[in-house]
Amino acid sequence: MPHAPCPIPSPQSMPTSTWNRHHVLSLADFTAAEYDTVLKTAASFREVLSRRTKKVPALQGQVVANLFFEPSTRTRSSFEIAAKRLSADTLNFAAATSSMTKGETILDTAKTYLAMGTDIMVIRHKEAGVPNAIADEMDRLGVKVSVLNAGDGQHEHPSQALLDLFTICSLIDAENPRLDLLQDKKIAIVGDILHSRVARSNIWSLIASGAEVHLAAPPTLLPKFFAEYIYAEGTDIPPGKLFIHWQLEPALENADFVMTLRLQKERMTAHLLPSLREYHQLFGITRSKLQLCQPHVKVLHPGPVNRGVEISSDLMDDPEFSLIQSQVTSGVAVRMALLYLLGSGKT
Repeated sequence: MPHAPCPIPSPQSMPTSTWNRHHVLSLADFTAAEYDTVLKTAASFREVLSRRTKKVPALQGQVVANLFFEPSTRTRSSFEIAAKRLSADTLNFAAATSSMTKGETILDTAKTYLAMGTDIMVIRHKEAGVPNAIADEMDRLGVKVSVLNAGDGQHEHPSQALLDLFTICSLIDAENPRLDLLQDKKIAIVGDILHSRVARSNIWSLIASGAEVHLAAPPTLLPKFFAEYIYAEGTDIPPGKLFIHWQLEPALENADFVMTLRLQKERMTAHLLPSLREYHQLFGITRSKLQLCQPHVKVLHPGPVNRGVEISSDLMDDPEFSLIQSQVTSGVAVRMALLYLLGSGKT
């Protein structure tokens, strides 16, 4: 006998009661309820993605424009497939073949996509603040277009931090991922923290969860002023929740999770490291260094990975320790959740 079709989540059945955001630009002011709404919605879409038919009509008739002014593989592809899984129409912008080569401004480009009927703009740019500027312009025009920050300069990368959060929480409780699962967990973030928008967003989400966050990097990639910058952002960080280390060992000691970051050589304007080999010896994540951590430790990396630099190649490919592929899979479900939550009020 044929199996009965699985029910398709509808806007009425999805958890939007605690979601009132029109844009997602930063995690600095996210509430615990908003984090849990994203996690619960992503869990619903993860179930959808496990089916034979992976498409739902949640955003049918809406237009999602991916305006990537900076190269990207994972984030752009993840947002594109997430939009298509929600039955939205997609527009993909490439700066190299756009009218910007003829002098068109970023805001004029955004308004061009607005005129085409775009409902949600996913923005990535090498300069911090560009998504905020486009969101401000949309608000000034009085239109209902939502803006989602897909990474801006050295500012933030909200969707990456949310998919990291979802990956970790789902590992602990697959059926009910939620923020409080990370209460008092020790999480080390290692690598090029100075240039990392991923690190900044992860700091907000992990501290909001009650986790203990330890940052580790050479002083050139984690200067003393970084902590002052984080505390100056205005978010209340409880005492004993954020630590800075210029050696790797104290950050790894008894850690439950280790997030290692890519060395962003394209953003380094000075000679900040003696050599990649020395960096790997001191801060590269290997099996032997993980012996300092909890026996159940897991390793994450936002990608792309410099194999043999931030993490040893064998460790990266070992499913006993590595959550890197799970992060990529989680990214589609989380970005479906974000697009749905922003777009559900427009249907």
